[in-house]
Amino acid sequence: MQGRSLMTDEIDPILTERARRLFAGPIAFLKSAPALQHLPVPSVPEIAFAGRSNVGKSSLLNALTNRNGLARTSVTPGRTQELNYFDVGSPLVFRLVDMPGYGFAKAPKDVVRKWRFLINDYLRGRAVLKRTLVLIDSRHGIKDVDRDVLEMLDIAAVSYRLVLTKADKVKATALADVHAATEAEARKHPAAHPEVIVTSSEKGMGIAELRTAVLEAVES
Repeated sequence: MQGRSLMTDEIDPILTERARRLFAGPIAFLKSAPALQHLPVPSVPEIAFAGRSNVGKSSLLNALTNRNGLARTSVTPGRTQELNYFDVGSPLVFRLVDMPGYGFAKAPKDVVRKWRFLINDYLRGRAVLKRTLVLIDSRHGIKDVDRDVLEMLDIAAVSYRLVLTKADKVKATALADVHAATEAEARKHPAAHPEVIVTSSEKGMGIAELRTAVLEAVES
């Protein structure tokens, strides 16, 4: 079966407009948490973003929130090794959580081990975590290191959804193939949402759908 994206005629236009308004409103960096004891009080829903280093996570967060500098972008893999929290809405509605990138080849083993412990503990113990969005580079598709994280999410019973990034960097036929392959992979995982969202931070592709999916998860 050919993979299909979350199209605007398949979602509630009222929810889409509410999501647009919410992301156009107040959004602010709250804090960085290098360890669990530094996490904010779990008082509102959380939506986490995960992905390989240089998958375009910071750029996508900036596009999602329509802000240029909300999330830092870096060409240095493994730069961020903390959970970065952003408050959305005033009064506060939910929080976005920028998780440390994974899969960077040159990181010291103790850094990788620290990442795994932090993420494992966060995923298993955070009751307010509504959904994790796992970003996959459209140019490369799902790698073994991504599958390791998907398995971690399955074991932790954390609902997650796959999001293709940098869709403008590949030809339409190649994008259709990686989209179909990614949705096929999603169907193999018990905690995964079956539909994949295709995005481009530079072109704005899929950003409205992603905003809607975030709000939908927050309110689920």
